[in-house]
Amino acid sequence: MATCGEVLVKLLEGYGVEQVFGIPGVHTVELYRGLARSSIRHVTPRHEQGAGFMADGYARVSGKPGVCFIITGPGMTNITTAMGQAYADSIPMLVISSVQSRSQLGGGRGKLHELPNQGALVGGVAAFSHTLMSAAELPGVLARAFALFQAGRARPVHIEIPLDVLVEDADALLASTPVAINRAGAAPDAAAQMAGLLATARRPLILAGGGAIDAAAELTELAERLGAPVALTINAKGLLPSRHPLLIGSTQSLVATRALVAEADVVLAIGTELAETDYDVTFAGGFEIPGALLRIDIDPDQTVRNYPPHQALVSDARNAAQALLAGLDRQSLTERRSDWGPARVARLRAELERSWDAPTRAQQLFLETVLQTLPEAVFVGDSTQPVYTGNLTFNPEQPRRWFNSSTGYGTLGYALPAAIGAWLGGRDLGHGRPPVVCLIGDGGLQFTLPELACAVEARTPVIVLLWNNQGYEEIKKYMVNRAIEPVGVDIYTPDFIGVAKALGCAAEAIDGVQSLRNALLAASDRQGPTLIEIDQARWMLEASK
Repeated sequence: MATCGEVLVKLLEGYGVEQVFGIPGVHTVELYRGLARSSIRHVTPRHEQGAGFMADGYARVSGKPGVCFIITGPGMTNITTAMGQAYADSIPMLVISSVQSRSQLGGGRGKLHELPNQGALVGGVAAFSHTLMSAAELPGVLARAFALFQAGRARPVHIEIPLDVLVEDADALLASTPVAINRAGAAPDAAAQMAGLLATARRPLILAGGGAIDAAAELTELAERLGAPVALTINAKGLLPSRHPLLIGSTQSLVATRALVAEADVVLAIGTELAETDYDVTFAGGFEIPGALLRIDIDPDQTVRNYPPHQALVSDARNAAQALLAGLDRQSLTERRSDWGPARVARLRAELERSWDAPTRAQQLFLETVLQTLPEAVFVGDSTQPVYTGNLTFNPEQPRRWFNSSTGYGTLGYALPAAIGAWLGGRDLGHGRPPVVCLIGDGGLQFTLPELACAVEARTPVIVLLWNNQGYEEIKKYMVNRAIEPVGVDIYTPDFIGVAKALGCAAEAIDGVQSLRNALLAASDRQGPTLIEIDQARWMLEASK
């Protein structure tokens, strides 16, 4: 007899799942019955929140859903923060948990790990939560989850399996086959109308978000055909390479870039929420789109949020870009203004470069040193100062090379476990598996520091770049600026080098550019993780010389 838990593993293999993150417990052991005989690799984090962040990082780099096996009760409460980050950034994540037996659901009998309603708990951070009331439902609910991942706006899905259902006879389900769904195409008439508006624009502009991450070639061709400057959200970085003459970057919150946006007569927003964490990171308001706004999104609800469109199209970004290109083939383009396109972008980029202050330039030097030493690196960031700087100034050459938790949900502690997941998911990214760099502050690292032990155990050679300013400096500045006496921000700073070594990592502190380069090269040759500590004050001093 094959149990429901065993069949689940087989069905996941059928959907191409190669990696699961989880912490086994008495209520999930039946999920593991068939795992050792499968092709799926299991990684054990040190906290369920870490499991969710690992799944998130894995999904962002690989483009495949990150999968977690999670225990009832505390496991589910622990993972909800990670689900919230994935939900905010539209990341595919499948969370499979156990739950009390069917006869005991919601019984309030004080059973181990009992919650009144796990589905209700995660309802706000999941596309849906489903309780499997019989093994026979399993193929259908998995098909529903993967249909969303394949063809919809990807977000976490939660499937909970009662303890008695986990051990049900499910032999008959072994013959179930995976379901494959194609992403939505662009409605021909709507695409033709949009192409017509873009063709007649004299100052067209493109705002692209993470929903367009798989449409880099088409988006680049579209921008070049139109001569349209392109602004990218944080999750869309790399859609155009760093030196492309039409790339604005991710500076939509800055006055100079907003002036350029205001000059555009037609604005194409594709795969972007047009939300605060990409368009107003200083919370000052004032981002405006005076021109005709064309919106393309896989989610119809999203096409009318934040900024109402002149015209909207529900479609996959790549399919829509292809349809627009085909439509432009049938149009004659209005002559662009001579001061638009590359000329306008060059002026903006020069203006921005002149505006960076000394701390920004010092952190730019830090990021550029890493990139010059490890040109193929994937940068996984937390909410920390070099990440904020990089969000404005750093432009990778390819998609899926820069992402962080300062967007969307904005959690701390994300970068370390997400970097572990990113390394595991990076096997097919470009030419071979690239190095993965974790950018994290001393405050954020203390949220998930034990995951260094997981990185050692899983032999994931992530490079943890610890930016140490001995506390929550950004929050302290924010309090001071609002005339609030700082409280709770000058936290105790442990000996990170000693802790990292105790957990089995290589670790060292650096004091300048050359020592950082040397440390990065040494780390890239190791089979396990490395922690490199950068003292902010010392780096700033060296950078100013």
